[in-house]
Amino acid sequence: MKVKRKRVFEQVSEALRRSRCVGLVGPRQCGKSTLAREFAQSTSSTVFDLEDPTAEARLLDPKLALEPLRGLVVIDEVQRRPDLMPLLRVLLDRDPLPARFLLLGSASPELIRSASESLAGRIEFIEMRGFTLDEIGDVHARRLWCRGGFPLSYLAASDMDSLKWRNAFLQAFVERDLRLLGVDLPSVSVRRFLTMIAHYHGQTWNASEVGRSLQLAHTTVKRYLDILTGALLIRQLPPWFANVGKRLVKAPKVYLRDTGLLHALLGLPRMEDIESHPILGASWEGFALETVLAWRSEPSAYFWATYSGAELDLCWMGGRRPIGVEFKYTSHPAVTKSMRVALDDLGLGHLYVVHPGHGVFPLAEEITAAGLSDLKAVLEKKSF
Repeated sequence: MKVKRKRVFEQVSEALRRSRCVGLVGPRQCGKSTLAREFAQSTSSTVFDLEDPTAEARLLDPKLALEPLRGLVVIDEVQRRPDLMPLLRVLLDRDPLPARFLLLGSASPELIRSASESLAGRIEFIEMRGFTLDEIGDVHARRLWCRGGFPLSYLAASDMDSLKWRNAFLQAFVERDLRLLGVDLPSVSVRRFLTMIAHYHGQTWNASEVGRSLQLAHTTVKRYLDILTGALLIRQLPPWFANVGKRLVKAPKVYLRDTGLLHALLGLPRMEDIESHPILGASWEGFALETVLAWRSEPSAYFWATYSGAELDLCWMGGRRPIGVEFKYTSHPAVTKSMRVALDDLGLGHLYVVHPGHGVFPLAEEITAAGLSDLKAVLEKKSF
């Protein structure tokens, strides 16, 4: 089964048209190299994979190797060679420009900071994730939710094969990647930390509570969470602050960005296991949240909650007034008091109640119910 990554392909194509250099970042195994090979086949290009010893040897003298090239130059795993950034700045400043560069890298704060500093004004970043609902189709939504979007996990022959791949991915991430990113805990403690995050999935984060469990300072716990966020494994959804005269929740909500990894950490290989587990509602909320954010490419997304119990799962600024989204794992969505409070207190332009079914229908004035697979067309039609 081949899954077309049309949306990401078009994003990269447009970025290469307007920018001298494009950085395609994302977690390992999300499909960056496969996408780059598609570009290499469709245009005149030169590819360097820095995990290939041959490519490394070709770049022993990078100026000699890169300066004569024309067309598109693809450098995969570029985070392995931060020393290339100053040279790339010089090459990108040539006029006329003989070559554009596509840099692929596993997301890390160091890579993005290094490229942003050295290539300021020359590079455009695009974030890539695993398969999304619009890419695989609504008929496979439950499989995507269960297994997550990493291609090798989603395309595995069985749920158990998928789970084994995800556990191997987590083990490699814990033992190799996180150490390179500055997490110096023993592997067992890191796995425990990730499992604790899985139990917090969809809840507000309490660094002090987690720190006490791991016997770490809350500042250290926050730093580790920030590292995982920078690696695009975790999403910290910040709170929306509004002057409504109420006590607002100010801690972020945390999500495992890939629900397949969430289910692996909790030992849930099949949909039947997920549906009988207390994480069911929060798991679907995280899946739906990531789906909507992938469609919107929303740079600034928030949640809103008060200590009196009113909350909104997702909101962003849509024109002059914010847009709200509430995720409900139910076949019969209905208006709640919390939705009314959010609509009034935040002055929402519209509130969407997203559910796993199908169809779009009004629930009340400025409140619309929409199936997750239907929401993309609704948002595009509104053009917020």
